[in-house]
Amino acid sequence: MTRLVQVAVAGDVAEAEELQELLSAAGIESQLEPAVEHDPEVLDDPPLKVLVPDPFNPVQRGRKGVR
Repeated sequence: MTRLVQVAVAGDVAEAEELQELLSAAGIESQLEPAVEHDPEVLDDPPLKVLVPDPFNPVQRGRKGVR
């Protein structure tokens, strides 16, 4: 299991997707998750955490060496 670390908080989905595109272009996988608890019935655009694999995780570092 890869440990994830937060690298940013995007103000909305569009910003989060833009950050994901930049990370992807640099070869970095990323995931999004809500930054705050969100009422699913509310139709606004909540802030999102941008998460990436922990570069200091020994398992992740080992995988890079195997490639």
